[in-house]
Amino acid sequence: MSWEIVIGLEIHVQLATQSKLFSGAKVGFGAEPNTQTTLVDLGMPGALPVFNEEALRLAVMFGTAIDAEIGKRSVFARKNYFYPDLPKGYQTSQMDDPIVGEGHIDIQMEDGTSKRIGVTRAHLEEDAGKSLHEDFDGMTGIDLNRSSTPLLEIVSEPDMRSAKEAVAYMRKMHAIVTTLGISDGNMAEGSMRCDANVSVRPKGQETLGTRAELKNINSFRFIERAINLEVQRQIDLIEDGGKVLQETRLYDAENNETRSMRSKEEANDYRYFPCPDLLPVIIDDDYIDSIRRTLPELPDQRRQRFINDYHLSEYDAGVLSSSRTMADYFEAVQAACEDAKLSANWVTGELAKYLNTNGVEIEVSPVSAAQLGLLLTRIKDDTISGKGAKTVFDELWNDQGEVDAIIDNKGLKQVSDMGAIEGMVDAVIANSPQQVKQYTEAEEAKRGKMLGYFMGQVMKASKGAANPGQVNGILKKKLDAMC
Repeated sequence: MSWEIVIGLEIHVQLATQSKLFSGAKVGFGAEPNTQTTLVDLGMPGALPVFNEEALRLAVMFGTAIDAEIGKRSVFARKNYFYPDLPKGYQTSQMDDPIVGEGHIDIQMEDGTSKRIGVTRAHLEEDAGKSLHEDFDGMTGIDLNRSSTPLLEIVSEPDMRSAKEAVAYMRKMHAIVTTLGISDGNMAEGSMRCDANVSVRPKGQETLGTRAELKNINSFRFIERAINLEVQRQIDLIEDGGKVLQETRLYDAENNETRSMRSKEEANDYRYFPCPDLLPVIIDDDYIDSIRRTLPELPDQRRQRFINDYHLSEYDAGVLSSSRTMADYFEAVQAACEDAKLSANWVTGELAKYLNTNGVEIEVSPVSAAQLGLLLTRIKDDTISGKGAKTVFDELWNDQGEVDAIIDNKGLKQVSDMGAIEGMVDAVIANSPQQVKQYTEAEEAKRGKMLGYFMGQVMKASKGAANPGQVNGILKKKLDAMC
């Protein structure tokens, strides 16, 4: 049987506020457990929440960026469930009246095609605390620093049909929230994470299959792995005569497997009701328009500018605009060397290779944009060859000095003195009578390949320091004159 995959994502974005959603406690990663919480976060009797207006502004900014409906009246509700890291016994969220309604984003796939993914809604809610298991023998520790941190939960339509589409959607969403500055998007620290709702159905069937929800996936690589695993699990289960249960499953990255956590609750299981301590939030068109006017250049706009202004291919422009940091890095390199195509080739090529191999994000690249820009300038002014530049890049990556010093210390500076190169060319020709005879007697169309022998000998004689372009020009002129 041929199967169709149906995927929807719920992305949780931690908003870049200075304080929590309903209290004045600080927001920040890495503090000592339970040092960033207040009586409000704990839900102590008599402690009343006060809504953080900055979280509202950031949510509206997101909604306008994805061309979504903005709720002029949004209401907070209590989502009731019991878990050790939820001391109040409920999570303050939004149910019927979210701040952001229907919108969309367009994703680009590796083959150059694009696809529109619907966004159902995005609502504000407070985060829960965190259960800690590693340092407690047979027990669980509770850290409430994260409790009441403002989240924007972004719910997609079930429009994705492969794990790669889901990753492309997640990457695009990451680019949008980081470009807007509403979140740092640090997935390793939990600033951005997602739940994936996955189901399968026979191709051609309209009815959706039973879905399983994969919880708290915190990397692009894990999203693809987890979804592919779950898809295969469901297909195998159905083809063996079983039934998929609606449940919540955990992705175990260490063992590369998904496993059941609990049966999936329905909305009515949470007994939502409007929060009695918080008034509805009312905004008007002037408020929305004032925020819309502050929007920065968004990823799609930047991508198109890279195509128009720098004459990059759609693929290169898409890769370079896929994150704010990558785009900023590229533009800094381009500004330094004034060659957009060369900059794009090195950022998406050599730099990307080193980042991927070493598992390093571009934000902490050992090679700065200024260093790479200067290195590319040295290629352009014929100080070094492209091959020599790769040696310099490796030294920069390993913090072995600065560009010009490395070039000098490694003896990588090209010989561009025409007289010196001509002398080496004359010597090679004089010492290669057999090869010269073959060249002069060959058809013109075949001489290009035969030139490689002479190029190699000159480069060997110069210990790789001769300017290849100049060597090629002098060799061809002298040999063709002998034909």
